[in-house]
Amino acid sequence: MTTAAPMMQQHFLNKEESFMYDRETTFPMEDTRNEARIEYTEKGMTQLSSRRCEIIKLSKSGAVLGILTKYQLPQNFYLDIPSARIQMVGCLLKRVHANNVVEARFLRLLTDRDLNRIFVYSTHPNHRNRTLDIYR
Repeated sequence: MTTAAPMMQQHFLNKEESFMYDRETTFPMEDTRNEARIEYTEKGMTQLSSRRCEIIKLSKSGAVLGILTKYQLPQNFYLDIPSARIQMVGCLLKRVHANNVVEARFLRLLTDRDLNRIFVYSTHPNHRNRTLDIYR
């Protein structure tokens, strides 16, 4: 009888949960150019840090951010868009590219009203004629 070290049991849900955000429906990305800020905790819960970034592409379910990637980025963070007054959108880091581009997935879908508000304050030429609907 051999006494091998007990292996950690792999539960079938572990793999499913890691790909959960990849299997959700994705919405088409639209070009935009907005200033934003990511906020995350460093060293456990002791220090809240924030870094400036730029939203390059945006959809209801995710964003592509332009940020300096030579620093260690956290796996989950909050995205704030001060010009559109949208705060604390929870995000998961999906992919980090070498050309200072980061793909992130939102923890909740953005509403059409929030998307329109972001596009109104965008400096991208595609959103030049957008207006803010104050009656909704």
